[in-house]
Amino acid sequence: MNKLYIGNVSEQASALDLESIFEEWKIPFSAPFLVKSGYAFVDCPDEKVAMRAIDILSGKVELHGKVLEVEHSVPKRQRSCKLQIRNIPPHMQWEVLDGLLAQYGTVESCEQVNTDTETAVVNVRYAAKDQAREAMDKLNGFLMENYALKVSYIPDETATADTPAVGGRRGFNSRGPPRQGSPNLGARPKLQSDVPLRMLVPTQFVGAIIGKEGATIRNITKQTHSKIDIHRKENAGAAEKPITVHSTPEGCSSACRNIMEIMQKEAIDTKITEEIPLKILAHNNFVGRLIGKEGRNLKKIEQDTDTKITISPLQDLTLYNPERTITVKGTLDACSKAEEEVMKKIRESYENDVAAMHLQSNLIPGLNLNALGLFPGAAGGGMSPSVVSGPPAGAQAGYQSFGAQMESETVHLFIPALAVGAIIGKQGQHIKQLSRFAGASIKIAPADEVDAKQRMVIITGPPEAQFKAQGRIFGKLKEENFFGPKEEVKLEAHIKVPSFAAGRVIGKGGKTVNELQNLTSAEVVVPRDQTPDENDQVVVKITGHFYASQLAQRKIQEIISQVRRQQQPKPSATGPPVTRRK
Repeated sequence: MNKLYIGNVSEQASALDLESIFEEWKIPFSAPFLVKSGYAFVDCPDEKVAMRAIDILSGKVELHGKVLEVEHSVPKRQRSCKLQIRNIPPHMQWEVLDGLLAQYGTVESCEQVNTDTETAVVNVRYAAKDQAREAMDKLNGFLMENYALKVSYIPDETATADTPAVGGRRGFNSRGPPRQGSPNLGARPKLQSDVPLRMLVPTQFVGAIIGKEGATIRNITKQTHSKIDIHRKENAGAAEKPITVHSTPEGCSSACRNIMEIMQKEAIDTKITEEIPLKILAHNNFVGRLIGKEGRNLKKIEQDTDTKITISPLQDLTLYNPERTITVKGTLDACSKAEEEVMKKIRESYENDVAAMHLQSNLIPGLNLNALGLFPGAAGGGMSPSVVSGPPAGAQAGYQSFGAQMESETVHLFIPALAVGAIIGKQGQHIKQLSRFAGASIKIAPADEVDAKQRMVIITGPPEAQFKAQGRIFGKLKEENFFGPKEEVKLEAHIKVPSFAAGRVIGKGGKTVNELQNLTSAEVVVPRDQTPDENDQVVVKITGHFYASQLAQRKIQEIISQVRRQQQPKPSATGPPVTRRK
């Protein structure tokens, strides 16, 4: 795999021109360039250099007005079943890639290749030539998360006649061991955790962590079976840079320890005397449960690991930076143990949230949970695409997006009086941010009594805005420990319905309201003998956890919409009157 094919070469290009480009990009070559009409060949010293040339030059460097295409040079007799797929999105789950590859045939092996690039590279072997050819045709240039895949053949020295797919059907029917003799092919990593480890490291140590020509970070990646992204371009000029480690919990912990060892060695070599703490980034949604009621969880981790742990203040959060910094001070061994315990708590919180969301999300047609930002995205923990990629099968087409077709609603949400400060935030910053994020008007009504135990939050906006605003308020109350670690946040919400629709919400003999309670797990009460207000509306009370409350609100609004549609006058059979132009 050391020989390269260079395509889209201008007729004016010479071997000297190509040599200059390789020298300019510091890519060594071990033989003269062989230039033909429109293409060229060159040998590289080893496979690693060939891969670098492909990553740096292909589709990126122009010569005499033409953008060069660089890939492995593969003789036709060896163009059988093996492909290399490059430019794979860095956070893609293996399961998603598996599903994509399986569309074109039986995949016998799929091995990750260690490279210096941010994006991932895999070598794939299909069971038959025609399957590999179809995958090549369909996947080359295929867009995934705004990354265009690049696919090329790689030499198959063992190429023989086509092998029929096992059992005659497509899919992962058999998977052989990785091909021997290719030193740079990494073994396929073990199943990754959905929550990556996010670290902050001093900018002056980034070079040592990467190592000469990326050797150090490649070794860590290989030893820990992980994918490590060093976000060097983020926060230009900042004193610290984030690092994201994708692996199993064990792989993340092992990579973390290696990185800490490198930083400590570099600090000694450069005579830095101050302590280098471990800094972990975690999405704010999980930090409250990490701390625990009255700080018990965090105190236990400190005692068990003999460390000192501090967490950055809430005031540092913005809508664009939902992560908090967990700073751990102690010996290397102590910090390693603390990382395991901290991340264990964060992963538990994530899994609990996903489980709750998975149970309820497919009951709300068309709601795009991924866009709501209630739970961490890739930056803070990466939610499994299979969980958040609504709408579910069978969703009503009319619900493409809440708010796109629906009118504004007003919901009165009742929160503990002591939580008002947490919802408002310092100088009103939190409630302002929440209002902008949700696209809703959010106001806190004055207390009815001096010693009122509850306060009313008035939220006005379309359903998607309601979902966002209420979701953040429920989450905030959990984070700030207004409810116990094992206690669900249950709040009372009031919505007003036209008095003429109240009977339909209740149903004959209470049948509809009972079905509503069974379906949503929320308590729904339409108080009897209510006097309608000045707008001829009555109150419906809904009590339950977030998803139960949301589902009940949506179902009641559906009933109201149905009643309104039925009350609209039917259009006449002759159609609308025609106005003549004069």
